Amino acid sequence: MVSLRSTNDFVKLLQREGEVRVISESVDPHLELAEIQRRVVAKKGPALLFTDVKGTKFPVATNLYGSEKRIHLAFGEKPVQTIARLAKLAKEIFPPTFSKLWNERSLALLPFQVGLKHVRRAPILEGQVSRVEELPGLVSWPKDGGPFVTLPLVYTQHPHSGNGNLGMYRVQLFGEKTVGMHIQIHRGGGFHYYEAEKENKALPAHVYIGGPPALTIAAVAPLPEEIPELVFASFLMGEKLRMKKDKSISPYPIVADADFALIGTIPPKRRRPEGPFGDHYGYYSLLHDYPYLDLSHILHRKDAIWAATVVGRPPQEDHYIAEFLQDLLSPMFPLVMPQVLGVWAYEESGVHSLAAAVVKERYFREAFMGALRILGEGQLSLTKCLLVTNERVNLKNFSETFRVITERCDPRTDFFIFSNISQDTLDYTSGTVNKGSKLLWMGISDEKKAGVRPNLPTTFNANLKDKRFQKPKVFLPGVLVVEGSAFQTNDRLAETLLTEDLGGFSYVFLVDDSEDAIKSDSDFIWTMFTRMEPASDVYARTETTRNHISYQIPIVFDCRMKPWIPEVLTPLPETVKQVEERFGKWIDSL
Repeated sequence: MVSLRSTNDFVKLLQREGEVRVISESVDPHLELAEIQRRVVAKKGPALLFTDVKGTKFPVATNLYGSEKRIHLAFGEKPVQTIARLAKLAKEIFPPTFSKLWNERSLALLPFQVGLKHVRRAPILEGQVSRVEELPGLVSWPKDGGPFVTLPLVYTQHPHSGNGNLGMYRVQLFGEKTVGMHIQIHRGGGFHYYEAEKENKALPAHVYIGGPPALTIAAVAPLPEEIPELVFASFLMGEKLRMKKDKSISPYPIVADADFALIGTIPPKRRRPEGPFGDHYGYYSLLHDYPYLDLSHILHRKDAIWAATVVGRPPQEDHYIAEFLQDLLSPMFPLVMPQVLGVWAYEESGVHSLAAAVVKERYFREAFMGALRILGEGQLSLTKCLLVTNERVNLKNFSETFRVITERCDPRTDFFIFSNISQDTLDYTSGTVNKGSKLLWMGISDEKKAGVRPNLPTTFNANLKDKRFQKPKVFLPGVLVVEGSAFQTNDRLAETLLTEDLGGFSYVFLVDDSEDAIKSDSDFIWTMFTRMEPASDVYARTETTRNHISYQIPIVFDCRMKPWIPEVLTPLPETVKQVEERFGKWIDSL
């Protein structure tokens, strides 16, 4: 497989495979380009290359990773197969034998193929612009606070150890030579800035756009802190990542093949308003004060293509990236967390709102120990709601997984809410930033439960007396969705629902639109888990035994929109009309 070192390399490969649509008409980066992307993604269409973007000389490529085929073209099968072999070898190597080592002898070459190498000539040094206004200024949603880099690869190093981190932290283009730095406190870049700021020191930083596709995937991979993302990118490429040292530009080595590099320093103890931004949860994240990057250099290749994406209500292009990474890394989970057989984070929830796991239950409550390992592991620690079972279910199939959980859960002992803890920065369901709660929902088979399938109701035959409740819908046996009136502060509607005859249903979700919420697994996941905060929105009759809160069925989840949850992302009607008139025919033909 030929190594892909730039966005141009990737686009040319996709063109040979018939996977790119070139749009030569002039396109406005303010809302129009993003609406074209969303329409094409909804049709599962091709990658897009915009060659005439208003306000910039650079072409823009989007939807590069928007299908399983394009992900495969970028990386092939080798990374997946190699990680599977490494995981298998780690489990089976002891006791080592000659035959075991010989069968996996090709893995011995990995250390010579993976890593960084320094080069004399770097394409990234071929061009330079003086102001960020010369770059493509993409505005994706009507209430965005300005143009953003939507596939930013932010590189920083720990100010003492020198250990590097490459993360995807959004970057707002403020103008001239200043850009925003949305480096969240839970991420590696945030840790580095925290350490530098403690000593009142500026933190050098690079923002890359484009370059080897492997760089983009490595930036969003949920890797342990000990694994450098640049080395992981090299592994995905199948060759060493080329770096260029130039102390006159930066104290850090520079990725030689990046399409763009925004280089500068983040001053300590200084902030400026950043946002709003239409985010991958499907809502706006709000205006907050964040650090910023003062730029010294804005570099680019001579054949640079601006790589971009558009996020919003799942599923979008990032759906395929999330699935690839989970498939790639899943063989490693049992090595890092021995009680855990598999984990799946549901991208439809914005990734961190919901995950499910298959764990071992070889002794009483081993599954609970496995769940705690998950909630303490890297980016998985941001999971808000975790479903856990010891049944060998297909975690990618949400309905199957959720059915197993609801059939086997005894809420008196298997349902836990942990309050007053950290929550993902982009999750506003608690009404505060970075603070919230977690739900651990277990459905475990043991000797007493094994083989038992409760007779859960599949139809709703009761009558809801309160007229504020409408259109009850069955999602799964034992799982009911009820439409309620719009949320009002202290309306106590969820508590009122508990007093109704709920027809023997164990788990009842109160929503704004029950028909929309059950259209598909994706709609159910997005509606329920992006609008519910466990500590605030779970209602049940409870008892306290041995300082444990024991929940009684039915349990009601208030998943209505709340005033503190930001607005759902919606395009402007005039933008939709404009795209329909200009590009509607060929988009509809996809």
